[in-house]
This record gives sequence, structure tokens and C-alpha cells, in this order.
Amino acid sequence: MCLAIPGLVESLSDSEPLTRTGKVRFGGIVKEVNFACLPEARVGDFVLVHVGMALTRIDEAEARRVFSYLEEIGELKAESPP
Repeated sequence: MCLAIPGLVESLSDSEPLTRTGKVRFGGIVKEVNFACLPEARVGDFVLVHVGMALTRIDEAEARRVFSYLEEIGELKAESPP
């Protein structure tokens, strides 16, 4: 089973669409993510990320709901989501 995880976009590069990257916060962890599949993403958006690729934007309520589920099953430390 594959799982896409929600994260908060903290920064984006100004490079070409196919090589565009940015920093995404997943709870207390920040990772570099590729935004080639999601050129419309902006800083402050919540996005679903799978294997380092931002796939789609989601609303904040949905992101917090997923964080809650992950915390409930012990896959996320008891940190507040972004």
C-alpha cells in the first residue's frame, strides 16, 4: 500500500516548472519536495506528497485530519501539525 502524506509548503524555488522544488513541513520534519506535477502550489498550501513528489493540494482541515489519524496509529509523534 502506498500512502501520500500531507505537508505545509514553506518555500518554493523559482526554477523551471519541471525542476521546481520546495521545502515542505511534515509535523516536525522539513523535506525537499519536487513540485513538477503541481506547478500551481504556493507557500502556505497544504499538499499531499508521495515519494518526494507533491501530487495535489488539499485544504487545511483534511491535512489536520490525516495528521490526527497518523498520530492515533502511532506513526506520528505527538507534535502539532504545522
